[in-house]
Amino acid sequence: MHKEAAIREPLILGHKTYHDITEDVCKPIEDKAPRMWYILFGIALVIGLYGVGCIMYLLGTGIGVWGLNKTIGWAWDITNFVWWVGIGHAGTLISAVLLLFRQKWRMAINRSAEAMTIFAVFMAGTFPLIHMGRLWVGYWTLPLPNQFGSLWVNFNSPLLWDVFAISTYLSVSLVFWYIGLIPDFATIRDRAKKPVAKKMYSILSFGWSGRAKHWNRFELVSLVLAGLATPLVFSVHSIVSFDFATSVIPGWHTTIFPPYFVAGAVFSGFAMVQTLLLVMRKAMGLEAYIHTKHVEYMNIVIMVTGSIVGTAYITELFISWYSGVEYEAYAFINRATGPYWWAYWAMMTCNVISPQLMWFRPLRRSLLFTFIISIVVNIGMWFERYVIIVTSIHRDYIPAAWSMHYPSHIDIGVYVGTIGIFFVFFLLFARYFPVLALNEVKTILKSSGESYKNAPDNGHHDAAH
Repeated sequence: MHKEAAIREPLILGHKTYHDITEDVCKPIEDKAPRMWYILFGIALVIGLYGVGCIMYLLGTGIGVWGLNKTIGWAWDITNFVWWVGIGHAGTLISAVLLLFRQKWRMAINRSAEAMTIFAVFMAGTFPLIHMGRLWVGYWTLPLPNQFGSLWVNFNSPLLWDVFAISTYLSVSLVFWYIGLIPDFATIRDRAKKPVAKKMYSILSFGWSGRAKHWNRFELVSLVLAGLATPLVFSVHSIVSFDFATSVIPGWHTTIFPPYFVAGAVFSGFAMVQTLLLVMRKAMGLEAYIHTKHVEYMNIVIMVTGSIVGTAYITELFISWYSGVEYEAYAFINRATGPYWWAYWAMMTCNVISPQLMWFRPLRRSLLFTFIISIVVNIGMWFERYVIIVTSIHRDYIPAAWSMHYPSHIDIGVYVGTIGIFFVFFLLFARYFPVLALNEVKTILKSSGESYKNAPDNGHHDAAH
């Protein structure tokens, strides 16, 4: 039978009913975890514990265990910090910005993306803390009443702005994520068989009953929080970029940093969402809810932000030449042709060239290709931070002071360890929390479900045929 094409592809495949959605999302939580979950959790836990061991050794011995030297006083630690903060950007963007734009495709991915945001910000927060060397004086970064004699927090320091930016970002993201979870916790509470699980989920769901008043409050609070979180998406990474942009070092002292860091953050964040969701949809059997259409939309975002980042790189190169400041020009020539040329070209290939392949529809819709590109992009974004930080300072004004940075095994251990801890958190989340915003997915079933979308008389029949 010839059917005319739907205006847009359905976002929920298969002839799902409201009950099917509940079943599909709650099933992984209520059943015993598959063996694969235990294997992955075990691997992540071992890597995470190794990282914790490295951090303990670092705090016991001192920052000297990192591969830093007199010329390069900042390297892997700040690179990892900026990288993790960047990854944390997709969640809030997907939830807040796309909520304000009323995008239906965010429903399937927002929950996991928000969880990813929170865990990534946790990981980012560990780096400034361990970089202090003396963790126990961490509270000095807070503007407490003045009990330190003449010591007071230096509000001129961009590192202090980081503390405020990250803590605000974390708290808003956490509230946003949790409020979204409340109706879903209530659904699981009502289905739970075991008394302990029932008690836990009823505590978590705050007595949600699903009355119209509750939903009304829920919608209002979500909108207000989305309005608060949207400027945060832009401000947090701008402030992180001020760590560099407010200094006078050639290669750092650039006004383009804030917008280009924000674009880079969204770019790497969406790539991480792709990496996690492509694995998760397979593992949890959610192919009907997260499918090629969602992947395609996210790839378009990656393509756009990747193009912005590429434009920023080229702008930087142009300005370094156009400014006529030989130190600035040298910083960029040294990046592309100096001893760290491989890092620069890795960054260029991964961040500028690879997303341009998304212009081709078959590639953009291919899950395997997307998975590979998503990992490539995050490698490229890590190199971007490394290139900005290390190549700008490893050769300064006095050739006698030039040096190279070689990471120590503690550098690598701490970084790999944070990735392990991140996956421990994410796997626990996927095991005990609903990974799809199931009550929100239900709201788009009538408008975007396959059986409603492709109905001959446009949805005037019973969906459960």
